[in-house]
Amino acid sequence: MTLRNTPCRRALSSEQTTCQVPTDRLRSVPIDVSVAIVEDDAATRDILANWINEVPGFRCIGQYGDVASTLASLPAQAPDVALVDINLPDLSGIECVRQLKPKLPQTQFVMVTVYGDTEHIFEALAAGASGYLLKRLTRDHLVTALREVHGGGSPMSSSIARKVVQFFRSTRLPAPTELESLSPRELDVLRLLAEGYVNKEIADRLSLSAPTIATYIRRIYEKLHVHSRAAAIGRFSPLLRSKGAGLGGQISPTDLHRSED
Repeated sequence: MTLRNTPCRRALSSEQTTCQVPTDRLRSVPIDVSVAIVEDDAATRDILANWINEVPGFRCIGQYGDVASTLASLPAQAPDVALVDINLPDLSGIECVRQLKPKLPQTQFVMVTVYGDTEHIFEALAAGASGYLLKRLTRDHLVTALREVHGGGSPMSSSIARKVVQFFRSTRLPAPTELESLSPRELDVLRLLAEGYVNKEIADRLSLSAPTIATYIRRIYEKLHVHSRAAAIGRFSPLLRSKGAGLGGQISPTDLHRSED
């Protein structure tokens, strides 16, 4: 059975639910990897939890139905891996990851979602996700992904991995003249885009209006010759990798020019 065939039943509780594991199994199987689930559909949560608890060495330690309860309780649990849906009732799962990753640097976040577009993929990865799986995965695929991410890998559904490869193949590096044309404020906006912030959050952080941010983003697109947020982030990422800088670091137009030398 795959998650794609799971009935969507929205009668759920947003309270945390502790996953139940048979007592005799807990005694006989050493627990190596703890997993939490953030998913608003109760049926899907139950399937994922059962799959996890059936694997020796893995244990589901908690389930959450919304972002608010996740933010309140997950830092204390500090699971090894967290499976996170994107379409949650209060906030996006991507925003959930972006807020939790600084608090839980050792936790590996893996998105489990129906969204397979590049916009969601790159926003999730920029926010701190280590993997990205589509919900049509099978039990074996989930188990393989859990082992991979716990071992330091970045599991992705095959169609997602192909999109990532195709995106970077088609994304040329920015020319120095393009990068130098960005103003310091445009660089601030671009850096926050790369960190996964949405327009309103960027406006709040920079004490500007949302329409002003939209204007900055439009100018960034024009100067970098891109047409989407994902493409802009893709053009920006090589700079960060070449400098070994964190996404929150300060980058000047001079730095941008040097990165192309």
